[in-house]
Amino acid sequence: MQKFRVAVIGLGFIGRQHIEALRRVPSVDIVAVSDTNKNLEKWCKDSGIQNFYTDYMEMLQMERLDVIHNCTPNFMHYDINKRILNANCHVYSEKPLTLHSEEGRELVELARKRQKRTAVNFNYRNNLMIQEIHSRYEKQKLGELSHLQAEYLQDWLLYDTDFDWRIQTEKGGESRAVADIGSHCFDTIQYVTGKKIISVYAKFHKQYAFRKYSGKSDTFSGNNEQGMSFQKENEISVENEDAAFILFRLEDGVLGSVTVTQVCAGKKNGLKILISGTKESCEWNQEKPDELWIGHRNRGNEVLYASAEHLSDEIGLFADLPSGHPIGWKDALASGIKNFYQSLLQKDKPMYSPDFEDGYYISKIVEACIESNKTNQWTDICTSNRMEEKL
Repeated sequence: MQKFRVAVIGLGFIGRQHIEALRRVPSVDIVAVSDTNKNLEKWCKDSGIQNFYTDYMEMLQMERLDVIHNCTPNFMHYDINKRILNANCHVYSEKPLTLHSEEGRELVELARKRQKRTAVNFNYRNNLMIQEIHSRYEKQKLGELSHLQAEYLQDWLLYDTDFDWRIQTEKGGESRAVADIGSHCFDTIQYVTGKKIISVYAKFHKQYAFRKYSGKSDTFSGNNEQGMSFQKENEISVENEDAAFILFRLEDGVLGSVTVTQVCAGKKNGLKILISGTKESCEWNQEKPDELWIGHRNRGNEVLYASAEHLSDEIGLFADLPSGHPIGWKDALASGIKNFYQSLLQKDKPMYSPDFEDGYYISKIVEACIESNKTNQWTDICTSNRMEEKL
């Protein structure tokens, strides 16, 4: 079997998850990693990864690589993705593809010029139950779409003492909640329906004008307490939104809504998708990832479990655990990464993960939401000279 020489840049929470998922792919050898934190070198050695670099540019020069996973903070994605492509490597990038859509468009064109396969990690479309909804919709089991609704609710920034680099536009971008978690809703809706979101009406909400910074920032740590005392100089201005309420229109005219927040007490990673049709409805809750609710009008509702005997034939092939053995977030990540490498081995094999063009379009939706919030009106997603061919 062909082996791909793979490297990972960025060893925060998501970078370590990529490494774990990559180890479930037989065609992958993780030969190098890069992170600016020198203290992570021991973790790499203990994990069996011998080549550690604090400078990813040195890694690009020293290593012979086929694929690189970019797991760095948002503001670094454009420059690193560009350098990876210019190093003649395939690239699997964390989202967002870039902070600005024009940068994303440049990367799409560069990937085509270099003839390299690309992917952006919108992980939820790789869950079996999202794929099952997609299959049921394509087979017209849902009928005509009548209602679309998505929500993504979190509480990890509930207190004004909760801090993360994402609250500052220089690092996190002009949008936070919409770009960070709303983008997952957009991608999942577009994947399930096969239709683009073409217009949005958005209202943003900022819970705090300032947040209190203790000197440490650890995403999802949940260690801070409400009412902690800080000096005035430790207060940092919040530059983007904590929550948003969005109406959207698909290209066939169907309307839907998205609600996102990072300040909802008790909601840890509450992504929920409801797709309603004239024959049946499907609802999926990410916190119960191996269950799919099917709603009916004239008979009892159903709950499907993620096992082969309950799913569509082509989806059941990927259910390698029996009912009662949850297939969750890590499995979806591993499934998307595995599919990416299968598409490299077999050029005719479809890739389920979104590529850079899809990531570019999502960034255009986010920018339309920002503009809509400013103008208080519906805003179209405009992509002049849109590139039709996929890599």
